[in-house]
Amino acid sequence: MTQQRDVSLPALDGWALILGASSGFGEACSVTFAKAGLNIIGVHLDRRATMPNVERITAAVRDAGKEAWFYNVNAADPDKRADVLSDVKRRLAERGQSEQVRVLLHSLAFGTLREFVSKSEADQVNSKQMDMTLDVMAHSLVYWVQDLLQRDLLSDDGRIFAMTSTGSTSVWRGYGAVSAAKSALESHVRQLAFELGPRGITANAVCAGVTDTPALKKIPDSDTMIQVAVRKNPSHRLTEPIDVARALVALSQQCTYWLNGNVLCIDGGEAHSG
Repeated sequence: MTQQRDVSLPALDGWALILGASSGFGEACSVTFAKAGLNIIGVHLDRRATMPNVERITAAVRDAGKEAWFYNVNAADPDKRADVLSDVKRRLAERGQSEQVRVLLHSLAFGTLREFVSKSEADQVNSKQMDMTLDVMAHSLVYWVQDLLQRDLLSDDGRIFAMTSTGSTSVWRGYGAVSAAKSALESHVRQLAFELGPRGITANAVCAGVTDTPALKKIPDSDTMIQVAVRKNPSHRLTEPIDVARALVALSQQCTYWLNGNVLCIDGGEAHSG
C-alpha cells in the first residue's frame, strides 16, 4: 500500500447507492462517500467466508456517523433489484423525509474470462457466458436507473458513475467478453447522459488506472499489466481504490452539472504516458 496524503473531502448529503459495495472500488467508495456525508446503500454478493469484510465496511460507514443499508443479493437479478429498491423506498418513507439517491455507482465485476476461440469447444466462451457478462457488467446499469426513476428515488441533481476500463478499447487474452461489456457500458452511459441531462442528472463512465483489486487478479497475465502500469504511470505506482473514491467525491458536487456523457480517466496520467 502506497503512503496516501491527507486530503479534505468536500461535504455531500443524501444517499449513495453502490453496486458491488464489498470490494475494490465499491468498498473504497462506500467508506469515502460516508466520510464525505452520504448514507450508503450497498449491494453486494458474498458468501459466508467474505462476510466479515462486509461487516468491517458497514462498521466503517457507521463510524462516520452515516447509515449503512447493505443487501447481499445478485444485483443483476430483476426480482432482487425490485426487492432492494422497494425496501429502500419503504425505509426512507419511515424516516419521514423526502430523501433520494444522490450518487449511483455501478462497480460490478463479474464476467467470463474465456477466449473466443479454443482448440477445445468446452474451453471457449459460449452464448450463456457472453450474455451473462454483458447483462451483469453493462445492461444492469440501465435497469437500476430505470427502477430508481420509476420509484422516484433518484435525485434531479443525481450523479451516475459506471466503472469501465482501458480494456474497452484494448485486446487482452481472455478479456473479449468483458471488453464487449465495458464497451456496451460506455455506450449506455452516453445514452443515459443524453436522456437524463435535461433533468439535471449526469452519467459518466470512470476509467481507473490499473488497480490491484480481486477483479484484476482474475485476468490472465495481470502480473504483466501491473509491471507495465507501474512503468508508465508518472508516479510509478498503481492506482489505488482510494484514489478513485476521492475523485468521485469531488465529481459528485453540484457544480459538476456540465460534466456529462464522458469517459473520465482517474489514473494519475497513466493512460497517456509512454
